[in-house]
Amino acid sequence: MYDIPQAKHQDFVLQDIPPATINHDISLFLEHNLRIIGRKWILGADWPGEVVLRQLVQYACGLFIWAATVCRFIHEGKRFARKRLDIILKGSSSTITAPEKHLDEIYLTVLGNSISPDFSDEEKREVCDMLKHTLGSLVVLPSPLSAASLSRLLHIPREELDQTFEDLYAILDIPEDPTHQLRLHHPSFRDFLLSKDRCGDFWVDEKKAHQILATSCIQLMSQTLKKDICGMHAPGSQASQVGSSRLQKCLPPEVQYACLYWVQHLQRSGSQAYDGEDAHQFLQAHLIHWLEALGWMGKTSEGIQAILSLEAYILATESPNLHAFVHDIKRFALYNRLAIEQMPLQLYCSALVFAPEKSIVRETFKKCISTWIKGKSRVQTYWSAALQTLEGHSSSVYSVAFSPDGKQVVSGSYDKTVRLWDAATGAALQTLEGHSSYVYSVAFSPDGKQVVSGSYDNTVRLWDAATGAALQTLEGHSSSVYSTVRLWDAATGAALQTLEGHSSYVYSVAFSPDGNLLPTLRVSDYWVAEGEANILWLPPDYRSTCEAIWDQTIVLGHSSGRLSFLQFRQGPKLVVYN
Repeated sequence: MYDIPQAKHQDFVLQDIPPATINHDISLFLEHNLRIIGRKWILGADWPGEVVLRQLVQYACGLFIWAATVCRFIHEGKRFARKRLDIILKGSSSTITAPEKHLDEIYLTVLGNSISPDFSDEEKREVCDMLKHTLGSLVVLPSPLSAASLSRLLHIPREELDQTFEDLYAILDIPEDPTHQLRLHHPSFRDFLLSKDRCGDFWVDEKKAHQILATSCIQLMSQTLKKDICGMHAPGSQASQVGSSRLQKCLPPEVQYACLYWVQHLQRSGSQAYDGEDAHQFLQAHLIHWLEALGWMGKTSEGIQAILSLEAYILATESPNLHAFVHDIKRFALYNRLAIEQMPLQLYCSALVFAPEKSIVRETFKKCISTWIKGKSRVQTYWSAALQTLEGHSSSVYSVAFSPDGKQVVSGSYDKTVRLWDAATGAALQTLEGHSSYVYSVAFSPDGKQVVSGSYDNTVRLWDAATGAALQTLEGHSSSVYSTVRLWDAATGAALQTLEGHSSYVYSVAFSPDGNLLPTLRVSDYWVAEGEANILWLPPDYRSTCEAIWDQTIVLGHSSGRLSFLQFRQGPKLVVYN
């Protein structure tokens, strides 16, 4: 389109295009591609002929993917192109059936043709099993890999993988460069391969494929991960110091893939993880190495999300030891997220040294603490109620609020910025800049799609919560936005009402998620209170300038610019003396 000056085009709704038009276009496509093949292999000027073209168009049933797959299959036959066309004509149903049926026939033809008829029955079964193993893994990968990486992940010799894929160019995009990613030509092949009713002997059990990949990921990480895998040596080394080429050398794509997706494969396999089995043994031996690798990769948040998913997946009743360990891993990772993200080698120093005495992670990996640390400070016995501390603001935090679904936190600061955070992982999502003075108040809209902020610059600003784009600047306050409350129309920016009655400053406003009463948990006079009862006294380090509450979680904003999370169990909080 871009190569044709002043080209004209017309938009169509695909399902509204007449079948005759689609068949005509498929006929032109087949004629063009088969003519190229015919010329290359000198098959004659009249090959394949009008009759054959009409047959092929009929078999395509309006599916361009069928026609494209057929052309690739015939082309890859090279001097046997004529024979491959005959295979298509004999293998396809001559009666009018559902388009899916014809697509299944061509896929079965391509797969069947990759198994030589000269093989013995045992050899055919072996090749078929290898096809299912490799293709099954390929179609369930959440992120594509190269042939070289896939062979190392599956522990299959590269030559054997190349031989398996040798006759599958019709359905796979196999680059000449082995470091480039393998891809399916069309996602319909994945649906075909995972459907027992459609592909017969070539059927891939999706859960089994995920189980194989989970096991392969754990094996590869166990063989590869180690302390200081990037060879940085200095304990204060920054993750930003590791360049892309060094990262690829020390943590090849297949190892990075394993670090990111092993939990996902384990979950999708449907098989439970039990005490003492592969997942448990891996975490007991390589947890710190895994977290270090995620830090170098810049994927700490994804790792924390995997830990959260794993904790939810493991049944405490069936695997009590593993569940307790993963829960402790969650606390350890959340508490040390910033160190993992910025200085991964501090896992062996600060993270372990300052972990609580009864932390399972500390007990398991205390031998990994750097040997140059001799005397260790006395630390708390158990994890406190503080889940994590979010750092990023350069000055005091004056306002915080949860999104209506509790998945994000917004904070406003004396540093003139508004920040959005992932409430589960602590990841910084957006930094919103535009106010010319301190931000004293922030809130989410009830649908969670917008953020509103009030500032000392006498303005209220609306932001898109997903993109961080500034939507509107609302002006009308005669002074800094902390002495009166005004209602605004979020769509138009029109001022609706001015609410007066406070006898002192209003520092923060928010909607309750359901538009009704605010939560019963609150912070008052250095105490966390539930209803009228004080339940937790806040020491000086945890006293806040602002706070927000979601369900049983409180986020505290501090004058240092930090955010702290506290989580409580539901039910009465009693202290019983015996």
